[in-house]
Amino acid sequence: MKKLALIVTAVSLGLAVPAANAATAHHPQKHPHKEEAARGPKERLGTLSCQVAGGVGMIIGSNKAVDCRFKRSSGPSEHYVGSIGKLGVDIGVTGKSYLSWVVYSIQPTRAGEGALAGDYVGASAGAAVGVGLGANALVGGTSKNFGLQPLSGEAGTGLNVAAGVSRLQLRPAK
Repeated sequence: MKKLALIVTAVSLGLAVPAANAATAHHPQKHPHKEEAARGPKERLGTLSCQVAGGVGMIIGSNKAVDCRFKRSSGPSEHYVGSIGKLGVDIGVTGKSYLSWVVYSIQPTRAGEGALAGDYVGASAGAAVGVGLGANALVGGTSKNFGLQPLSGEAGTGLNVAAGVSRLQLRPAK
């Protein structure tokens, strides 16, 4: 079973990388100044730590509940809830897992209470056999002005293979 999981991981990651490269290789950049803006100075705002509910990958995607805590570099922490999903290869069963990101402002913005609410997207890949590791870098927020850079790998348990596009939706907890 472990060999099967490793083979599926290798195949799915092998298919995902050339497809991603092909998508950018044939289309010239329409807005080159946007890439420069993303490379500009970023302000580190704090860390976002999330507990992700376990579940079953449905081959072409998954959707799981998240419970997150945003700890500001200075100031009070905030509680968010929402969901994380993958569109792409996602096969198997996973237990509860944990994700942590460093939160950056990628555009001049005010990061007031509830500012992280919104939709985030990015590419993802991961595999779990027993204890698994993965990485998820995301960009989003209500004005697409926040970047979430993985602080630590995804830690979880189960037997799962996933590669594709990740989506994280956050809203302030009540």
